Amino acid sequence: MKHTSSTSAVPDAPRVPRHVAVIMDGNGRWATKRFLPRVAGHVKGAEAVRGVVEACVERGVEYLTLFAFSSENWRRPEEEVSLLMRLFVTMLEREVAKMHANDIRLKVVGDLSRFNEQLQAMIASAERKTADNTRLTVTICANYGGRWDIMQAVNSMTAQGGQPAGGYTEEQLAPHLAMAYAPEPDLFIRTGGEERISNFLLWQLAYTELYFTDTYWPDFGAASLDEAIASYQQRERRFGRTGAQLAEKAS
Repeated sequence: MKHTSSTSAVPDAPRVPRHVAVIMDGNGRWATKRFLPRVAGHVKGAEAVRGVVEACVERGVEYLTLFAFSSENWRRPEEEVSLLMRLFVTMLEREVAKMHANDIRLKVVGDLSRFNEQLQAMIASAERKTADNTRLTVTICANYGGRWDIMQAVNSMTAQGGQPAGGYTEEQLAPHLAMAYAPEPDLFIRTGGEERISNFLLWQLAYTELYFTDTYWPDFGAASLDEAIASYQQRERRFGRTGAQLAEKAS
């Protein structure tokens, strides 16, 4: 399906966001606050994903994209990185069958070559199993970075050769982006109190509504999602136009 770029045309602005993108921040701090090891926060955070997926299905969200592991997260302590990889495997083992039974499609995007062969095979199997599901598309961004995404798209596009006389366009680059199958996010959520994008979906977030909350990810559930959606619904999505133009269009 071809999706409209928010910088080349004016896309629809649905009342319930079609696409919600989330940086799931605060797992470690959630655990530290409770005098628990950081691993406990990551385990609790993985459990929180299930509740948010269910809430998105109930509210009619069509795409949910979760930033699970950035290309910069390899800088974390080796023990924590190893645990995150094991947790990823465990979640795939436990959740894929349930997702498939509920008509949920799973996609994993990022530079997957750095993961071990077992994990790569599990990801490929999960994507194949759920490929035809349509109720909700859940994308896990793993070893992903926004700059990596743009560069791999540029390399893929230029590898085809035949540069046009006037140079390449957004429309020519867009199909090569890692998430070309999804519309641009309507709503971006970051939990944990930080207010930055952290190299996440840099191209795709051009006109996304941003929502930041102090709630740590393990505590983020359906009620928290509703608060974020309510904030989104109060925004005036102009896409470069004036408020007067929107009012005239609505009348």
